Amino acid sequence: MTTRTDKHEDAMSTATPTPAPHSDVSAAHRATAGRVGGGLFDPAQLVRSLPDAIRKLDPRVMVASPVMFVVLVGSVLTTAFSCLHPTEWFGWAISAWLWLTVIFANLAEAVAEGRGKAQADTLRKAKTDTVARRLTGAAEERVAGTELRIGDLVVCEAGDVIPGDGDVVEGVASVDESAITGESAPVIRESGGDRSAVTGGTKVLSDRVIIKITAKPGETFIDRMINLVEGAARQKTPNEIALNILLASLTIVFLLACATLPPFAEYAGTHLTMVVLVALLVCLIPTTIGALLSAIGIAGMDRLVQRNVLAMSGRAVEAAGDVSTLLLDKTGTITLGNRQAAEFVPVRGTTEAEVADAAQLSSLADETPEGRSIVVLAKEKYGLRERHQGELSGAEWVAFTAQTRMSGVDVDGRKVRKGAAGSVIAWVRGQGGTVTEDAAEIADRISASGGTPLLVAARDFAPDGKGEARVLGVIHLKDVVKDGMRERFEELRRMGIKTVMITGDNPLTARAIAEEAGVDDFLAEATPEDKMALIRREQAGGKLVAMTGDGTNDAPALAQADVGVAMNTGTSAAKEAGNMVDLDSNPTKLIEIVEIGKQLLITRGALTTFSIANDVAKYFAIIPALFAAVYPGLDRLNIMGLSSPDSAILSAVIFNALIIIALVPLALRGVRYRPVSADKMLRRNLAVYGLGGLVAPFIGIKLIDLLISLIPGIG
Repeated sequence: MTTRTDKHEDAMSTATPTPAPHSDVSAAHRATAGRVGGGLFDPAQLVRSLPDAIRKLDPRVMVASPVMFVVLVGSVLTTAFSCLHPTEWFGWAISAWLWLTVIFANLAEAVAEGRGKAQADTLRKAKTDTVARRLTGAAEERVAGTELRIGDLVVCEAGDVIPGDGDVVEGVASVDESAITGESAPVIRESGGDRSAVTGGTKVLSDRVIIKITAKPGETFIDRMINLVEGAARQKTPNEIALNILLASLTIVFLLACATLPPFAEYAGTHLTMVVLVALLVCLIPTTIGALLSAIGIAGMDRLVQRNVLAMSGRAVEAAGDVSTLLLDKTGTITLGNRQAAEFVPVRGTTEAEVADAAQLSSLADETPEGRSIVVLAKEKYGLRERHQGELSGAEWVAFTAQTRMSGVDVDGRKVRKGAAGSVIAWVRGQGGTVTEDAAEIADRISASGGTPLLVAARDFAPDGKGEARVLGVIHLKDVVKDGMRERFEELRRMGIKTVMITGDNPLTARAIAEEAGVDDFLAEATPEDKMALIRREQAGGKLVAMTGDGTNDAPALAQADVGVAMNTGTSAAKEAGNMVDLDSNPTKLIEIVEIGKQLLITRGALTTFSIANDVAKYFAIIPALFAAVYPGLDRLNIMGLSSPDSAILSAVIFNALIIIALVPLALRGVRYRPVSADKMLRRNLAVYGLGGLVAPFIGIKLIDLLISLIPGIG
């Protein structure tokens, strides 16, 4: 493979690699096993987002949030009333804090969007205006990248920036995808496999490929990423819409209740001004969750982006939180990508050291991962110095091939072979030797345990040139379960999530690995049709299913699953079918995605509970202030001992505004998720956010009242 260093000025322009959208997030802030942390929050973001928050005061924008739209209208009414009575400080104070309430609500959303816009700006740097070398028959023509259409064939060589999303249809090349993934190591893209998809804006480092364009200009992967992370394409999820309807209904109920108060007040011999009525309404309606609801949804998608996962919609993130069945591929997700040598088992008459020495020697010509693991095991467990082919003069090496399924060496009057049981047995018999019964028994035992047996054999020649081949022992190859997987599955089980391992292995091997890993179930010898049938069966039982995939054959199942996470290294068909794309192509991340989805739902539920609970204290502040003078018995409700009616109402309004800005970090960071059952999580959140929502306002309103009472002319 050669790398071109020359550049053509009239060829495609090149782009300087830019940091991936997640690169500003340190590893310390990534999720750790057992719990999902939140995103970073910088208080300076509040100041930077203030202009955006003020621009959002446009009624056409505010109407999307019914609760805050009512607060906006109330702010306008109290301001107008204060203009008619300019000498009354109370009206101006209430108006000012109502405006701040609306601005604080907009600020929460603006900060969440601002984080996404910063990530979008980073992605925009990866976009360049390219000149594409489009094939027209046997000739090439140079056209702007924006003129490319689906189905066009373009040529890319070393140093070229790929002009658009597509699939490699000819050739193989090394590609720099650091602008998308943040990984500096290049990746191989080649035709005819599951690693054929390329992304516009990435750079070819070596060789030459022909790419078939699969996306229109403006609809590339980077374009979609930009729209999604900055919120331009964000749509409200079903749960979010339902909660908005509930909040709007509560607002209408309280609006009607406040509208009926003036006649009762007049009958009782008191008068309620417009300022007081608006203040009462704003304190009664659930402004806290109404102000933070949009920010919670945006922040949920942002937490995925920080972990290099692109969600195509907020609905996908929400569905991840409700998932009850996880389909996990064995290789690369539950186990390490390749089988590893675990032990050397000698037959009768030989020792482990003899088997280890012969296994290492015969594996020097085996460049497969399994062969390398044998050399490593012999060195680490038996202290054998690692040897190299060049050290043995006169040696004839037998390289491992898929046809022979065997490797070895002929050296110093000795032949040593290692490989699949059938191949080694045939070699031993061909050399005039026999296979002992215990060798077959050991191989069968390893197979029954889910492992793969490799036989080691040797033929030592006597001085007269004769010698009999014999089996020395068996190498136990096994799939190595990743560290911590059993604990992760146990956590998922406590959350009520069922885990199913998908593998192409035979049922015996699959069962052994499933038991070692601790999954709930497994699907052996799985085909794409089997995956689809399993997903539909789970969904028919009312369960939501999540899975990962990277190949074209995975596309139907990814589309059928409620959460389909496609690998970025996979085909375009897989990425189009899924509703999430993992830029790191790490299948294990599916577990983390589910935890982030649950964190989103928990955060929304916790803050809704807090919002409704903290309204109770406001009743105790405002109701006595309105009617205690007429009905002295209501003064018993003034359990906070607030200094005056005006101070009580103003204190409640001020607290109502400040609590929004105080909860912005929690809304953006998310309530810390812990893998416990739903009933335990509910009890905990009711204790923390329900009880906290009841107690905090009593303390906060009282403290504000004490401060107000110290102001001359007001207290």
